[in-house]
Amino acid sequence: MKALDVLRAPLWALELASGAKSFRQNPIIGSPALNRRGLHLQRVKLAESMADWRRRRLTHLVEPSDIEAYERDGFVIRRNALPEADFRALRRAVEDNAFPAQEMWQGNAVTRFAPVTRAMCGAHPEIGAFVNGPMFQGLLRYVASVNADPIVFLHTVFAEPDRGPRDPQTVFHSDTFHATAKAWLFLEDVSEDGGPFTYVPGSHRMTSARLRFEYEKSLTAHADKNRHHALGSFRISDEELRDMGYGAPVRVVVPANTLVVADTHGFHARGVSSRATVRLGIYGSLRRNPFRPFTGLDPFSLPGLKGRQAEIHDRVNTWKAKKGKTGQPPVGVVKPLDPPVRWRG
Repeated sequence: MKALDVLRAPLWALELASGAKSFRQNPIIGSPALNRRGLHLQRVKLAESMADWRRRRLTHLVEPSDIEAYERDGFVIRRNALPEADFRALRRAVEDNAFPAQEMWQGNAVTRFAPVTRAMCGAHPEIGAFVNGPMFQGLLRYVASVNADPIVFLHTVFAEPDRGPRDPQTVFHSDTFHATAKAWLFLEDVSEDGGPFTYVPGSHRMTSARLRFEYEKSLTAHADKNRHHALGSFRISDEELRDMGYGAPVRVVVPANTLVVADTHGFHARGVSSRATVRLGIYGSLRRNPFRPFTGLDPFSLPGLKGRQAEIHDRVNTWKAKKGKTGQPPVGVVKPLDPPVRWRG
């Protein structure tokens, strides 16, 4: 062990009580010896128990049918999420205006993120009314099992099969070892061949087969060649999914004005696009420490910070870009449906 590692060891140990997930960057989390003795498995089990405890205290945020859908499938679908006139006004506000954005290029796909800031919500109240409304906020908080402020972006996915290698997001995976929520209000129809969000129903629950999978992967993840897998976002093959007894994945082919909220601890992927496609939506994400013994007390819900996560993220990301340390660089002020900056010319 290096001298610097001795100094880092207490920090690595403290991360066990957090959402830290990297088997490669934290040698305690990634230790095959400790994981053979059940370290990772115990973190997974405790995180699920804590999430269930918190979620039972958040049922007032959602409808009974949402609770039933989540328990059964791991995701909730709300079609006709907004009244038609409100939805048309929201879509115009998003599509007709330009916003500061970032772009992430992975394989043959580019994902554009435009942070939803307080200034954007003030200038375009249609956006603010939706992202701060009870449906979007309530479902994200319930699924994530925490009464906290989510981070929100205008979200555009551009996919062109001939642009490069396969998009890594099209491989089935779990984002992390504990419950975490992502949401999309789709502003355009999502077609069968348009790279739809795809989810393995029931895979958010820790069955004996899923626990066995988590245990086996924890023994080798630190040295896995797939970077995402080694960092704690486990990849899984179609054969492994079948062996675990799951049914067919659901491809979320839905019309515009559909809200989807999913626990991305379950296995999911972006569907493979067979043609050039563009998927536009409003995207929210909510993830907090999985071991917290309470639902609230969220720092980002405090006055002065509430609604500013995306703005803070944007500033940090811009600073990283200047240092050459981000894979999601700023691309200036663009409309959400403008062609990707990296593909122009």
